[in-house]
Amino acid sequence: MSHPALVIAPVIIPLSTAMLTAWAYRRPALQTAISLAGVLAFLLAAIGLLQSVDAQGHLAMQFGNWEKPFGIAFLIDRTGASLVLITALMGTASLVFLLSDADPGSRHPLTLPLVHGVLAGVSGSFCTADLFNLYVWFEVMLICSLGLFAIGRRIDQLDGTFKYMALNLVGTLLLLMSVGMIYAATGHLYFGALSEAYATLPPGLALALLTALTLAFLMKAGAFPLFAWLPAAYHTLPAPVLALFAGLLTKVGVYTVLRTLGDVFTPAPGLLMEALGWIAVATMVTGVLGAAYHWDIRRILAFHIVSQIGYILLGIALNTEAGFTATLFYTLHHIVVKANLFLIGAIVWFWTGSYDLRRVGGLYAARPLLAVLFLIPALSLVGIPPLSGFWAKFLVLQEAIAQGRVAWTVAALLVSVLTLYSMMKIWMEAFWKPHPEGALAPVQGRIWPAYLATTSLAGITLWIGLAPQHLLAFAQAAARSFNL
Repeated sequence: MSHPALVIAPVIIPLSTAMLTAWAYRRPALQTAISLAGVLAFLLAAIGLLQSVDAQGHLAMQFGNWEKPFGIAFLIDRTGASLVLITALMGTASLVFLLSDADPGSRHPLTLPLVHGVLAGVSGSFCTADLFNLYVWFEVMLICSLGLFAIGRRIDQLDGTFKYMALNLVGTLLLLMSVGMIYAATGHLYFGALSEAYATLPPGLALALLTALTLAFLMKAGAFPLFAWLPAAYHTLPAPVLALFAGLLTKVGVYTVLRTLGDVFTPAPGLLMEALGWIAVATMVTGVLGAAYHWDIRRILAFHIVSQIGYILLGIALNTEAGFTATLFYTLHHIVVKANLFLIGAIVWFWTGSYDLRRVGGLYAARPLLAVLFLIPALSLVGIPPLSGFWAKFLVLQEAIAQGRVAWTVAALLVSVLTLYSMMKIWMEAFWKPHPEGALAPVQGRIWPAYLATTSLAGITLWIGLAPQHLLAFAQAAARSFNL
């Protein structure tokens, strides 16, 4: 692909696939084939994009023949390109998993168009260099996400849809107002122009504007105390969609915090970064306590999304090149691990018929491969060496210790212990103890696509853990390009 084609491919390919799958809604086999071809094309384009960005530093494109800073612009650096690639990987894994009978949810003909719409919204957020268009891509994600929540039409799904919509609309309105106030104060929306205009703002005004903007992004990220929408709604989704949401949606909120406070509006106010650090600690603690309380696998893992967001925000709050390196490393690792755990939870449901840990058991003896597939991402989430989560937490804690952040470091270590407890609860109840009814009942259905998806993601986790120097070097190069 040429340079312009690579820049717009992360948005054009998913949007085109969404339209084509909507066109084929009366022919399920053709719709599935189009969807898989589209996500594979997206994956290949994302690989080419990352290679080009890694070689050149960044790729940029102006739309509509308007010169910057007034035109709509895409600017993709290493951070954005790596997140586009992980988006394509998660889309591929989720759509392959959807071919199985492991909790695929409603076979509604609009499911696939909406999934590709989500992929387009996520990718657009990672590519844009304009604050208002960032808001637009958030809206694309929100609209498609609401459709996927409501499409099953069960009572619990409609209830989850309402909670998701109500709390996210508050964040959306706050984001739109923040964008409007920033434009009124600076006269710009393009990231590069905003960076220059920020230096001329009075400190008090800059703090107020950035606080409002950061608060809106934190609502999207599921940070404390604005995370209630996530565990209240996510568990109602079918497994492939749930894994996609768990891996990607909150990370867009985290990315926007990193991009705005670490690259656009720099140096960020010290008071705001200090507050962000304590918000990160509160997010870690409340998330892991919620996970320790619950018995439903999906709810446990949903609260762990919140908890792990705290670690990522902590890396941003450290506000150094090393902290931003840790943030990107942790984000990429966590997307893979978290999505895989939800998919494995669906395989547990397939073999046992329940997500409730009190009603399942015996899987270690009956399904040893599944037990191994669970242990890899579960121990990585905890931070057990040499898996990817160990290196991610090590990078965050290393920088926190170097800055003398004792309270933040102790909190992060304690949360890891509680994370181990909740992962061990899943292991002991679902895998180790005998099944409450004595033996697993025979199950019929297509399961190999589910194992293909989860095995592939487990392989990525092992690769990151056993050869962390590759991702670490890339993350360091990405962090060096930030406007520190």
